[in-house]
Amino acid sequence: MVPVRDELFARLERFYDAIPRDGAHTEAFGGLVLFVRDGAGWPFYARPRLDATEPASAADVADVRRRQRELGLPEAFEWVHENNPELLAVARSAGLSVLEAPLMVLDPTALPSVTELSDVPVRLLDPAAPTFGADLAARRAVAAVGFAAPGTAVGGAGPAARDTALVELPLDALAEEQCRTESGHRISALAELPGQGAVASGMAMRVDDAAEIAGIATLPSARRRGLGAAITAALARRLLADGVDLVFLSAGSTEIARVYLRVGFRRVGTACIAEPA
Repeated sequence: MVPVRDELFARLERFYDAIPRDGAHTEAFGGLVLFVRDGAGWPFYARPRLDATEPASAADVADVRRRQRELGLPEAFEWVHENNPELLAVARSAGLSVLEAPLMVLDPTALPSVTELSDVPVRLLDPAAPTFGADLAARRAVAAVGFAAPGTAVGGAGPAARDTALVELPLDALAEEQCRTESGHRISALAELPGQGAVASGMAMRVDDAAEIAGIATLPSARRRGLGAAITAALARRLLADGVDLVFLSAGSTEIARVYLRVGFRRVGTACIAEPA
């Protein structure tokens, strides 16, 4: 069952604060903390400080954005609305566009098997396999194509678009992914069709006994086959088997949230993601 609400939101806040810390240093700006990545990789965000004594102000947001521009970083902010409800109005008054994403937590008793959701096999990536680098590049390429066409509608972009989006990972980024996968802090998954290769992908990030599933994407040409749900279920089952007792995700829209309802996820709140309009 979903944890008690107050405990749940405290755990979510600790997770969001912890997940960037092994790859970034922090800079404090009033009620906000900016995570600045050390080395190559996807840039991080700013979010409310765990130890803040006052809510984040418009001045704090402006200071963070100025610093993000200085560093060449996206002006990105993330927070859980239930933990910091005042930040929504502050962000909008600063000219930021805010995505209010359904925040959903898994009820393990409602988790179906992967085969109940799709007849397409799902494979978890093995960091020791000689194909790990290519598999990881495929996961990222599927995500790039899938997120370029948001929603669940079937479209024309398929394996050819994925292959065009393929980018070989730098050796340091590949080594980081292997290390995190071997340690159980990262799990990646692919769904593959004969003759087409990877058509859906996703990942999970773990801190202690909590984990977030993210990056679930399906090539538009392969949609409406239950692949996103199957990827999500496969990741969730692995996490539960590894001892995780809090599995959660943020859906990009209420339409996409309906996919996760089929997998046993239940909405508990709202994850806010802000960036310039």
